[in-house]
Amino acid sequence: MLLLNCYYNASPKLQNSDGKKMEKPIYRADHVGSLLRPDSIKNARKAYNETSSINATDLKGVEDQAIEELILMQEAAGLMAVTDGEQRRSFWHYDFMGELSGLEMEEREPDSGVQFAGVKLRPIFPTITDKIDFPENHPHLDHFRFVKDNTKVTPKISIPGPSCCHFRTALEDIQPTEYADIELLTADIAQTYKKAVTAFYEAGCRYLQMDDIFFAYLCDPKHRSSAILKKQDPDYLISRYAWMMNEAIKDRPDDMTIAMHMCRGNFRSTHAAEGAYDSVADTVFNKTGVDVFFMEYDTDRAGGLEPLKFLAKGHQRIMPGFITTKTGTLEGKDWLKRQFDEASKYVDLEQLGIAPQCGFASTEEGNSLTFDDQRRKLDLVVSTAEDIWGGVDK
Repeated sequence: MLLLNCYYNASPKLQNSDGKKMEKPIYRADHVGSLLRPDSIKNARKAYNETSSINATDLKGVEDQAIEELILMQEAAGLMAVTDGEQRRSFWHYDFMGELSGLEMEEREPDSGVQFAGVKLRPIFPTITDKIDFPENHPHLDHFRFVKDNTKVTPKISIPGPSCCHFRTALEDIQPTEYADIELLTADIAQTYKKAVTAFYEAGCRYLQMDDIFFAYLCDPKHRSSAILKKQDPDYLISRYAWMMNEAIKDRPDDMTIAMHMCRGNFRSTHAAEGAYDSVADTVFNKTGVDVFFMEYDTDRAGGLEPLKFLAKGHQRIMPGFITTKTGTLEGKDWLKRQFDEASKYVDLEQLGIAPQCGFASTEEGNSLTFDDQRRKLDLVVSTAEDIWGGVDK
């Protein structure tokens, strides 16, 4: 069994130019970011979108109150990094992408949404209409600032990773002729994200998470086959997506943590992909430059833990998602400890932490569990970290 009284340093010690120590915010207990939407937000958004009975200011007021309450809930659970739960978004990715210059969201025929297991996503599709860029007034910057101004711990924001702009945009929806050159398109996306990293840092962000789930999708034979049908090499995409991430974050300041989340889809407790991490692990761990990896491991769809062996010794950390957000069933702590026993065969326990496998509400519909289930899952994350490592910030 694990040595539960072991203490490890969570944050690598760094130095400013004046020699003073600083720490990157890396914690033993964390969560991916999204949280269930309370009825107050659902009702307010419906009133705003469908009946126009409230205005944007009214809607923001409702969101502000709900976010303040969710921040308190996360703090009370003992988490050292908190988010706004993505309460101002409809989707985990499209809201961010739709506010980039040159990228728009189009609604199409009702039955054309992306297929998940037994259910389809709402029919909204990214369309690249012009040169992609990150605008100075991107609304997610203010979303982050609100969390920063309303928490006593580390504020974190999660945004879709660079690969999302390419993987989720159909070839026929890329309108600029020059973007037929995939290297030019992905280079522009990388530069757009480089500007985003700088903008978030200047807004006070020291912990930025990018959800780059399509590395995991490209472990799935059907998604690999789909890429080949589009005359794209899936292994090239894996390599290029890693390059995009590294290019976007390589010049970040030393006190800024970049995390990446990988999963196989999360819409109303369903999934869209499956397959082990074997074909991407080495590239993801060693070519992206990311500090923290949130990895889905709540079902057999994710394969075994062996790919964790590719993580190099050092400051990077893996957060295996043994705790599911797709159901309210609470995992047993003894079972979780056994999973970490197994994981520690492939990567040093010092480089592990714990988080749920995904967010609780990647879209505003949310997963099939209750607010109490969500709270108990977060409590379990923290208490397990305390048992294994002696605290959430060790």
